[in-house]
Amino acid sequence: MPKLALSVDLSPVPNIPDVLDDPLNTRPPVLTQGAVLPGDRQSIVCPVEKDFATPLLLDDAVDLALCNHPQAQAAWAELKIQAANLGVAKAGYWPTVNGAVNHLNSYYQFPGSNAPSNETDGFTLYGNLNWRLFDFGGRSANLAAANWLLTQALANQDAVFQRILDGVIQAYFDAQTANAQRQAKTDSEALAGQTLTSARRREAGGVSGRSDTLQAETALAKAALGRSRADGDYRKALAVLRQAMGIAPETLLNLPDNVDTAVAGETLAQDGRDLQTWLAEAQRRHPAIVAAQAQWEAAKERIVQARAEGLPTLDFSLNAYQNGYPNQALSQNQTRVETIGINLTIPLFEGFVRTYKIRGAQAQAEQRAAELADTERQTLLDVVKAHAEAEAALRNLSYSATWLDSAQAAVDSSRRRYDKGAADILELLNTQTALADARQERLRTLADWRAARLRLFTSSGLLGRDLIEQAEGRYGNGRPAISAK
Repeated sequence: MPKLALSVDLSPVPNIPDVLDDPLNTRPPVLTQGAVLPGDRQSIVCPVEKDFATPLLLDDAVDLALCNHPQAQAAWAELKIQAANLGVAKAGYWPTVNGAVNHLNSYYQFPGSNAPSNETDGFTLYGNLNWRLFDFGGRSANLAAANWLLTQALANQDAVFQRILDGVIQAYFDAQTANAQRQAKTDSEALAGQTLTSARRREAGGVSGRSDTLQAETALAKAALGRSRADGDYRKALAVLRQAMGIAPETLLNLPDNVDTAVAGETLAQDGRDLQTWLAEAQRRHPAIVAAQAQWEAAKERIVQARAEGLPTLDFSLNAYQNGYPNQALSQNQTRVETIGINLTIPLFEGFVRTYKIRGAQAQAEQRAAELADTERQTLLDVVKAHAEAEAALRNLSYSATWLDSAQAAVDSSRRRYDKGAADILELLNTQTALADARQERLRTLADWRAARLRLFTSSGLLGRDLIEQAEGRYGNGRPAISAK
């Protein structure tokens, strides 16, 4: 799985000694070892070095997106926040120690008395230790809630990565499809140019009339316009891809050709899952559902915490005073006082605040439960839609291949007939238009299938870089396939 060592400029923050960096051991290993996507074995280190003069492969785009996307960086920050909150919850079981040193100058006067005034200069010292010995579950509930929220942050990070993967995969194949359409339009323009050349030659030989040449010129102009529009669509698709990868908008990208290398007989069943299996795995493992479940559990712990805060607490205290007490005048004589005690605090009446805090916590738990149900519903709906799209894209592969073969045969036949004078220019132009459409749809369906297959994994929360490399290796991306775990 990728190791995402995202760097953040913390130069204004003073360095903290390692001994105080995480004394309560709350930082999850992912913050030091890197995040692991489902099924991955190897890690990458950010930033990713990429030579953009070479073709941009899908796994390169994925690495760049995982390292550079702002949502990934925000997920890392959220994880650090929840780890710190867990430390705060753990700290509730530790004693607190305070100390104070005050330098005081006290001046004493006795009006109406013969006693002389005097002045005292010195220091007061104060030390205090407080340790909560017992409560009715407030600290444990707070700790459990913090643990659940850390679990939620970890799952949310995985969900963010899946969304980033889904976005960059869609943008990548949209750009590759636009590139293929541009190439198809360029080929159509070249074919229209050849037809125009043939029409002019036939007109010069007296075989055909001027109308054939004019129609061929019209077809060429139309093909040139289509190619120009395809160029614009390709540039827009590249801009979206750059944004999905989080790279500079002026970066020049070079995409590999979307060659027609679909494997005959491909089926979704090759992944060993039917729709019900996809749904069951998504419900069990999808990080968005796991995150929503963790939020609901944390909300239930907040109810326990709200109740416990209104119950008695037992604390141990130790105090030491020298030369006076805090916020009082300096003692004229050297004094030293030490106290030790057990404090029982019993809340008697809080103006009904406790009642409404408990009601609020209960309402938040109900809200989190509803959000969990909605997340499950939306996630499973996305899986059903992705599965249907993948099945449709797979069926379209065979249909587009048949269409392309038929269109190519029709063009070859019409060209031979036209050269022999057995067909007119309209027949030839119509078959050429049909061939251009067939080529465009063949490349579109190929990209749609590759994108839909991977999107099915992202919608189920199961996509990792190794799986991307394995899937893309089958389509000639220049890298060997990696077997998933």
